[in-house]
This record gives sequence, C-alpha cells and structure tokens, in this order.
Amino acid sequence: MNVRKIIVSSLLLSPLVAWANLPVVASFSIMADITREVGGERVSVVSLVGADQDAHVFQPKPADVKKLAEAKVFVVNGLGFEGWINRLNKSANFKGVTVTAANGIKPLAVAEDEHGHDEHGHDEHGHDHGRVDPHAWHNPQHVLRYVDNIAAGLSRADAAGAAYYRERAAAYKARLQELDSWAGKQFAAVPAARRKVLTSHDAFAYLGQRYAIRFMAPQGVSTDAEASAKSVAQLIRQVKKEQVKAVFIENMSDRRLIDQLAKEAGVKVGGKLYSDALSSQPGARSYLEMFRSNVTALSQLM
Repeated sequence: MNVRKIIVSSLLLSPLVAWANLPVVASFSIMADITREVGGERVSVVSLVGADQDAHVFQPKPADVKKLAEAKVFVVNGLGFEGWINRLNKSANFKGVTVTAANGIKPLAVAEDEHGHDEHGHDEHGHDHGRVDPHAWHNPQHVLRYVDNIAAGLSRADAAGAAYYRERAAAYKARLQELDSWAGKQFAAVPAARRKVLTSHDAFAYLGQRYAIRFMAPQGVSTDAEASAKSVAQLIRQVKKEQVKAVFIENMSDRRLIDQLAKEAGVKVGGKLYSDALSSQPGARSYLEMFRSNVTALSQLM
C-alpha cells in the first residue's frame, strides 16, 4: 500500500471523519432553526414544515413519515401546536427521542369566544390547541427554555456531544438575552396608549405579554379558525374606536381578510410580521432575524 492510500485509509477510520451527524427532524421552521443553533455541526436537521409554510394546515405525506422513521430525534413545539403529531408518530413508528421544546413553560389561556371563534379550539384537520396558546416562542425568555430542552434531548440521543451542546446552548442563550433587552428598549420608546396592533390571526399574545402590547385579530390561535361576520364587524368597530394604526399581514397567511378589515376600518396595512414560520427571503431566515424584524416593524408603526 502506497503512502497516499495509507493516509486516506487513516482518515476514513478516524472518529472525527467517520462520525455521522445526528439525524433530527423538527416540526416546523422555527424549531428547526433553534435546533441547528444548539446542535451545530453534530446534527443534521430536516424541517417538516418549511419557511413561509403554515404548520396549522400541514398534512404529513409518506415522505414525511419516512423522514421521521429514519431520525433519532424529533423536536416539536408542543402545547397542542402540532395537532398532527400523534398520527405522524404512529405512522412512522418513531422510537427515538422526542423533544417537546415548550415543556416547563406556563402557557397563556385562550379566550376562544372573544371574537366568536370556535370555543372548542379544534377543526376538521385535527389541529387542536385546546385552551392554551401554543405560540410561546414570541417571548425570548421562553425560548431560553426551548434551548435547554433541545440541548437536553440532543444529549440523550448523543451523549458524547453533551458538552458541545451545552456550550452552544449557553452561547445562543446569551444572544437571546441581548435580543430581549434590545426589544424592551424599542417598545419602551412607544407610548403605552399606542401599543395596539391588528394582525390576521392571534399569534402574538406572548409578545404582547412580554412588552405590554395589545394585539387584536379576527382569527383565533389557528389560521384554520373561521372568523365570523359578527366577529369581523365587532373588530372593525373596535379598531375605529381605539384608533389602531398598526395593521399587519403575516408571511404565511392569506391577506384578504386583513385587507378587508383595513379597508372597512379606514386604516392602511403597514407591514409584514412573521408568526408561525421563518422566511425564505433575507431578513427573517432565522429566529433571531425574525424576532428583530417583528420588533422593528411593530415599534416603527405603532
């Protein structure tokens, strides 16, 4: 065997080269991004629901079943966000580690009948959010818990990488704390009376709770929720009465309803928010970018 063959053989046998990335499936794009931040080069993450796609209306396909069957870790939000999860797990016969990122977070209750939404919190596709709001990632302080849960789950599946995951988790959490501090300063500059926002579906309650912003929406916590004519009329009157100026569309929602509301209330749609999905376009390709984009848009228009 010549020298070149000896070198190549040694590289192929070395632990660093032979070690395969941990196969991870994430339920949707935001979970996938946070998992990549924690997992770094030791993981290979596939997102079932991609950027600019709506996890509320997602229906798993045979290819998705195959992806999960081949994975070692499945990262989901929890809190009822992924109503299709049990069916997918059963179809894939998944035996790996399931990480519920929102575990340990105290969820906000949903007042389902506030604008005439389905008070049972479910629909024909099985997206059952129950009586809690699942969009906890809109509060960076909650994402700190997401990071810890994901790091722990990856470590269970890959014990040799535990220290690596802890180190990356700590670094990412420092960036989240900086983001939260920056956001607080942006909103503090907006008078409290002006912190009122109209969006298409009710996804930003955790953001509102964190920074004292009042969000209004014709739809419930799911984009599948049907906004009744009565609820839309009530919301139009409310927007006029309270002189709401901040009206936004979302990157994965049908904008016709928000356009109708804006027209009838006599206000203009002022920008785009990212609620349940990252974007394929620059500016919101990661959770950190998405959150910064939302805060900037909101604070400038309110």
